[in-house]
Amino acid sequence: MTEATAIDIRDIPFTTADGAEATLADYAGKVLLIVNVASRCGLAPQYEQLEKLKKTYGDRGFDVLAFPSNQFLQELSKMDDILEYCSMTWGVTFPVMDKVRVNGKKAAPLYKELTKTPDADGKAGRVEWNFEKFLVLPDGRITRFRPRTKPDDPAIVSLIEQNLPD
Repeated sequence: MTEATAIDIRDIPFTTADGAEATLADYAGKVLLIVNVASRCGLAPQYEQLEKLKKTYGDRGFDVLAFPSNQFLQELSKMDDILEYCSMTWGVTFPVMDKVRVNGKKAAPLYKELTKTPDADGKAGRVEWNFEKFLVLPDGRITRFRPRTKPDDPAIVSLIEQNLPD
């Protein structure tokens, strides 16, 4: 559970790219890296590092969940185009969900909870930009990494390795 509320983040529904409903509980026991992504962002090369993490740790209980967002006006308009871009440009095999808003009154419920998590400097609140990362551990604890922290940063890799299921 997030420390700020009694809501278990694993029970908050979201929509997959194909329109189905899912929750983080569907990934029970896994270490999850949740990332808001955008195809036209200068940080889009992080897709490559995200995919490498998936390939390295995916069979050991790790996954990346990408949530496209046009909140910063850098995402393609159609889901089919987003999925094609991710697959063809970066070889993405991890799940890409339906587009969401990550900030404001109309933010997706999952992001309303995620953004209550402070970063390493103790700052919670709004997502700063595309490719902000939230590492959700199997016990529900969350660690937040700002957009310029690369997915293969030693702090992220260390937390993934320390929390993979046995």
